[in-house]
Amino acid sequence: MPDRGFATEDIAVLVTVTGPDKPGVTSVLFAALSRHDVSLLDVEQVVIRGRLTLGVLLSCPRDPEALQDELEEAMSTVGVHVDVEIGADPVGSRSLATHVVVVLGRPVTARAFSSISRELARQGANIDSIRGVADYPVTGLELDVTATNTSPDADRQLRKGLSEVAAGVGIDVAVERAGIARRSKRLIVFDVDSTLVQGEVIEMLAAKAGREAEVRAVTESAMRGEIDFTESLHQRVQALAGLDASVIEDVADELELTAGARTTIRTLRRLGYACGVVSGGFRQVIEGLAHELELDFVKANTLEIVDGKLTGRVVGEIVDRAAKATALREFAAQAGVPMEQTVAVGDGANDIDMLTAAGLGVAFNAKPALREIADTAISHPYLDAVLFMLGVTRSEIEAADAVDGGVRRVPIL
Repeated sequence: MPDRGFATEDIAVLVTVTGPDKPGVTSVLFAALSRHDVSLLDVEQVVIRGRLTLGVLLSCPRDPEALQDELEEAMSTVGVHVDVEIGADPVGSRSLATHVVVVLGRPVTARAFSSISRELARQGANIDSIRGVADYPVTGLELDVTATNTSPDADRQLRKGLSEVAAGVGIDVAVERAGIARRSKRLIVFDVDSTLVQGEVIEMLAAKAGREAEVRAVTESAMRGEIDFTESLHQRVQALAGLDASVIEDVADELELTAGARTTIRTLRRLGYACGVVSGGFRQVIEGLAHELELDFVKANTLEIVDGKLTGRVVGEIVDRAAKATALREFAAQAGVPMEQTVAVGDGANDIDMLTAAGLGVAFNAKPALREIADTAISHPYLDAVLFMLGVTRSEIEAADAVDGGVRRVPIL
């Protein structure tokens, strides 16, 4: 890192203030520093549950011992402790992290976090800083990490090692490259069934025909990647033949959003994201929900209706595994967003191509086939966990909601 004005004859001094956070601490500190003609090289502050830690790295042109004496006297007047390290390293003040690791759990136990930190150390990665990003509905911690392994396979190794550890201790871990690219995402696309909404729409329709169990078995096989999605779709839709078209509206009214879905969409729109859905389900069922959520893009299959009855067929292009990825690319082109700035969230094998194509692929309570290829996986049933993976904090979400007149936390049983 550049010396940022550090003269060779100056002495580097690291000042660390700890104690209860209160008004006036920073003012007293910098007033004392100002009387010694020092130059600031770096400043960092964190407050955790009312306890302050404030670090200041500075260059002192003369008499650092006198500076130390004055600082100790000054800070005692506001009831905090100060440590002064004379001769600190001015060059290594703050490095740029190579990765961001987000840890989510309910709870995140000391054992779980110890396992993550041990794996990072095993791979030669150092934790530079840690901040809390969420306390509801999960606990979220964001780690800035500097990895020494810069090989082409380094990211995969880090992600794989941490994911294996996380699975063993019941937490979720996301790994991304640090830097401005992480905060440049501008388009997010969700799968619908078992992702944006609870359950599978086609099973809800099949229940109206008394064939829910039969259709569910085919759905589960397709989501595991055991049978071709297009073939499975045709098999399942055939079970709907003869149903009155009014069942579409009935099922649409029964749709239940996944916990945190409204918060997620609302927050992403505030951040300027374009939001869309791409579904192997049916446009007629989800259009109303898409309109309600003010989504920018919708892609789904279309049920054929003749004389007010479902025919057991779909019309037009089948939205299968490949078509989902194509839809993501089309949405990105329409929004003017490069693919590396896209996010895709899904749960089944038919989402594999879409998550692979996205800049960040998130497997949400997903089948093993999808978890294996995803950039990150969430195993908790709260869609707003996606926000924490993107670096948005719970306090930021609630501050924005408060401006619009309401912050509500639903008790979690």
